[in-house]
Amino acid sequence: MKKQNVFAGYLIIGLGIYFLLRQLNIPYFASFYSWPTILIIIGAAFLLHSFTSKDYSNVIPGTIIFGLGVHFHGKDHYPFWIDHWAIYPLIVGLAFLLKYTKTKSGLLPTILLLGLAGFGLFSTSNPGWFSFLYTIINWIEQFWPVVLIVLGIYLFKKR
Repeated sequence: MKKQNVFAGYLIIGLGIYFLLRQLNIPYFASFYSWPTILIIIGAAFLLHSFTSKDYSNVIPGTIIFGLGVHFHGKDHYPFWIDHWAIYPLIVGLAFLLKYTKTKSGLLPTILLLGLAGFGLFSTSNPGWFSFLYTIINWIEQFWPVVLIVLGIYLFKKR
């Protein structure tokens, strides 16, 4: 069986289970009838495909999509959930860590991202010089479409 067919199979089975549970309207799963669950299913399909086929090229996107789905679901449903900018480098750092455990490559970005996330999440009083990061994050939050356009043009010209 082709690798794309296996991924499509995982994805279709996951979506089928999601829509079946939604149609059956089981009260226990009512909080999962939302778009973050779709992200979790897509990420899980990427991860299942990566680990069953031993092709670890989709571990990073699978972990990021899965992590974002879990984060958005937790943020919407649990009052204790942390909604902080450092969650995003934490998710990407965990994706690199998971890939590093399988391929033994990407240790430096793993350490940098997890260190940045840990510093942002667990530092109760950040030093004054760290305020530049909050300025950059606020600027990116305001102008992220422009950042995407510039990144796309860069990738197009790099080719």
